[in-house]
Amino acid sequence: MNIHFLQHVPFEGLGSIAGWIADKNYHLQTTRLFNNETLPKVSDFDGLIVMGGPMGIYDHEQYPWLPAEKRLIADAVGSDRKILGICLGAQLIADVLGTKVFKNKYKEIGWFPVEKTPEAAKTAINAVLPDKLEVFHWHGDTFDIPQKAVRLFSSEACANQAFIYDDRVLALQFHLEMMYQNCEDIIKNGSDDLTPGPYVQSPEEMLADRDHFNHTNKVMNQILDYMF
Repeated sequence: MNIHFLQHVPFEGLGSIAGWIADKNYHLQTTRLFNNETLPKVSDFDGLIVMGGPMGIYDHEQYPWLPAEKRLIADAVGSDRKILGICLGAQLIADVLGTKVFKNKYKEIGWFPVEKTPEAAKTAINAVLPDKLEVFHWHGDTFDIPQKAVRLFSSEACANQAFIYDDRVLALQFHLEMMYQNCEDIIKNGSDDLTPGPYVQSPEEMLADRDHFNHTNKVMNQILDYMF
């Protein structure tokens, strides 16, 4: 299988997903949008992974590659490719599927629980999703659920945490792939986001328990096994 990875900033990589791809002996290619690298054709890959970043999905003037990236995601959706979007990637998928992305009432940064929704039971992916899980968040925006998509998770701070569309396009607002080093990197590069709030943890709280990372990485692997 050929998997293509869209990377928006140097400090938000694949995390534990990279190890999963290596273990499967899948072929991985990367477009580093921050280096203005050329986007692939949809025919170049079987699966697309769209990761996070600090920019907003409407910041076209500051990030002129965003419209072309959205067209690629739309083409991948229309070409029956398997797609995983995480954080910004999830918001880009929501936008491409025709729904709103907007500022959430709260910033959500750190380890907070998400709960599976009742409607998730209608989906095939439900079998690999835990009922409740403490996950790593780093977002201030959220999205509405697109038409024909199914909402999968919700949290106290943010009603729409994940959805699946056509059983092959998965959007996760949170980070199951986050490893300890990745967390250190995002804290170092995103410290301006750490303004006081009811759902914003300190760097010390975010890095306090390495078991958090190991547990969510296992769930990420289960989801990847299902998706790809």
